[in-house]
Amino acid sequence: MSIPVDLADLDRTLADFDAGYLLTTSDERVKAVSVAPDLVDGVLVARSPGRGSCANVAANPQATVLFPPRLALGFTLLVDGTAEVDGDDVRLTPTSAVLHKSVGGAA
Repeated sequence: MSIPVDLADLDRTLADFDAGYLLTTSDERVKAVSVAPDLVDGVLVARSPGRGSCANVAANPQATVLFPPRLALGFTLLVDGTAEVDGDDVRLTPTSAVLHKSVGGAA
């Protein structure tokens, strides 16, 4: 089950989640690193996610931040967007967001 999140409500939705994972890609694989991004003027700012993530973003700006549920079988928040490197940080401008729960998850 998926529920689209209005990007105008992203700050309110993020209040229900803790740290997430920045997902970037290289030619070889997906790289996942733990981040606690701040939402600044509609942009998720991941502070110092590491050189590998920054290199991936420089080569392919499409990225996702996955926020797992706080409770088992809760909703996962997926925020897709276009990322850019800003010094040691990655700034992701969201293009879409969705709350996702597996079919077997409790309501």
